[in-house]
Amino acid sequence: MHCMSTFQRLCIKKIAQNGYRFSSFPNTTNSISGYNFRLNDTQIEIQNLARKFTRDEIIPVAAYHDKTGEYPIDIIKRAWDLGFLTGHIPEEFGGLGQNVLTSCLIDEEFSYGCTGIALALTSPGLAQTPIILAGTKDQQKKYLGRMVDEPLSAAFCVTESCAGSDVAGIRTKAERKGDEWIINGQKMWITNGGVANWYFVLARTDPDPKASINNAFTGFIVERDSPGIIPGKKEQNMGQRASDTRSVTFEDLRVPKENVLSREGAGFKIVMQTFDLTRPSVAACATGLIQRCLDEASKYANERTTFGVPIAQHQAIAFLLADMGIAAELSRVAWIKGAWECDFGIKNSYIASVAKCFSADMANKAASDAVQIFGGNGFNSEYPVEKLMRDAKIFQIYEGTSQIQRLILSRYIIKHAKQLM
Repeated sequence: MHCMSTFQRLCIKKIAQNGYRFSSFPNTTNSISGYNFRLNDTQIEIQNLARKFTRDEIIPVAAYHDKTGEYPIDIIKRAWDLGFLTGHIPEEFGGLGQNVLTSCLIDEEFSYGCTGIALALTSPGLAQTPIILAGTKDQQKKYLGRMVDEPLSAAFCVTESCAGSDVAGIRTKAERKGDEWIINGQKMWITNGGVANWYFVLARTDPDPKASINNAFTGFIVERDSPGIIPGKKEQNMGQRASDTRSVTFEDLRVPKENVLSREGAGFKIVMQTFDLTRPSVAACATGLIQRCLDEASKYANERTTFGVPIAQHQAIAFLLADMGIAAELSRVAWIKGAWECDFGIKNSYIASVAKCFSADMANKAASDAVQIFGGNGFNSEYPVEKLMRDAKIFQIYEGTSQIQRLILSRYIIKHAKQLM
């Protein structure tokens, strides 16, 4: 495996601490005085490092992993070796303690190359976030430290066949017996379900169907090798095929009480707090796909000729490219604001939903328009945009559908309007 140079470690260390330098304009003294989208020299270095990794390691094998569905373990090992997969882990447990914005910056670069491989690289962070937010020191040292020591994966087990958008409909149950909890149920469409070293599992612990959602569920940390865990077959998905997606069944699974996260009944709140931190990352990944669509389509439009001129000179095509450019820029601004609010301790549920919803919808439009620009070639798997279109769809589904994001936003808007009356 490649060893991280001193310079690379310094780059990642500095950007982890600084993120985007919002106070880098001359004569600015207040570090929270406003947005500043200019990167400092160190940030440019880390962005270039992620971009080079994408160009050298991800793009050349993206089509192969899409066709075979093979889990990209070699790429994961190389990314881990360079420190890309553990930067978000607090320094006291061996990570770099980087902020949310920095992680999103790297996520966008990886997703430019392949959102399926990017999902395999970044999704363990979704399972780790509840532990970062609510774990005890012992839990953090044990499970986050493990990720620093080896290139391991983890899985976030919340979704069920009847409880995707409706988290309150979760049927997986946990019953306390002495110093243990017994879990029974099945989770569906779990990213890393078959390759995870451990799982975060949300289960109902209050059997009363009328119990408040804020107190009815509990989060558990579950070891993969525990008796009673049965991963299903790898799902054959439309896109992002490099991801290992499976059902995970729990049959009389015994979990020690010390693996309860925070306290009994706190699970739903932990999950919602997790989404606030991770939805900007999903938006950043979608933005990477939009940018790839724009680059591939604009290059093709300058090469392909009709009626004696490159098709980019036809207004019908030029306006499609312009729309992609708008989508990429505004999606990027949205995820930056969502991540920035996280890093400054500002409640970001609203803007996180804006970023996730907008970027997901724009990724699908950009991919569809890219296929249109490629014409018949765009419908062929020998060209890259066919894959981009398949990969884009899931952004409107996972980590809260576009409809759920609009529900969150509309409730916020209506509540705010009532306060103005």
